[in-house]
Amino acid sequence: MILRDIKNFGTLIIVAFLMTGCMSHYKYQTNTHPYSIYGETYYPLKSARGFSETGIASWYGNKFHGRPTASGEKFNQNAMTAAHKTLPFGTRVRITNLQNNKTAIVTINDRGPFKSGRIIDVSRAAARKLGMIGTGTARVKIKALN
Repeated sequence: MILRDIKNFGTLIIVAFLMTGCMSHYKYQTNTHPYSIYGETYYPLKSARGFSETGIASWYGNKFHGRPTASGEKFNQNAMTAAHKTLPFGTRVRITNLQNNKTAIVTINDRGPFKSGRIIDVSRAAARKLGMIGTGTARVKIKALN
C-alpha cells in the first residue's frame, strides 16, 4: 500500500513538473481565437510582422497589480508590458510618445484597452518612461519589433 502511494506521489510530481513547464511556455503562445467584449468581436493576429498603429495610449497600474492578464501571466505594474486588442502575446512593441518623442519597448501580455479611441494600455513603468504618468494618456505610434 505504501509503495503504491509512493509511486502515485512520484507520478504526481512528474506530471506537475511537466505541466508547470508547459504553462510557463504557454503564456506567450499565440491565441488567435476571436473574443467579444462589450458586444464587439476582436480577431487576434497570427503575426505582428510589419504591424504599426497610431492612436491614444493609456496606462494601468495599482488596481490591476498582481491580477492575471489574458496571457495567464500576473500583471506587474513595474514591468515593461502592455495590453493590445489583437497583437499576439509575446510581441515586443516600440512605443513612441508623439508629444515628447520618448520611447519605450514593451511586451504584449494582456488584452485591451476597451475604452473607445484607445489603442494600447501600458504598465505604470512604461508610462513613466513615456512621460505620460501625469496626463494619463498620450498620442503614440506603436511598431512591432518581432
